[in-house]
Amino acid sequence: PPATAAAAVAAPGGMASLTPQMLANASEQDQKNMIGERLYPLIQQSEPALAGKITGMLLEMDQSELLHLLESPDALRSKVEEAVAVLDAHQKK
Repeated sequence: PPATAAAAVAAPGGMASLTPQMLANASEQDQKNMIGERLYPLIQQSEPALAGKITGMLLEMDQSELLHLLESPDALRSKVEEAVAVLDAHQKK
């Protein structure tokens, strides 16, 4: 049988890289979802208890910055540490 478009969808855990074309064809909300789906597992590795909250915080950033975080583990680690510090400070109030 001919291949279907669904065959191109990566299985969870083996997500395809985001391409500029994928983002260009998506609405702004879908773009945030696509980026968030890729950020969450990366954040979960270092901050499993706060991964959802931190991902939400980071998704407030500009899209170009988010794409940089996906490409740069050091930049992502720095932003995650910043978010944890903000959450810690907020909880101490």
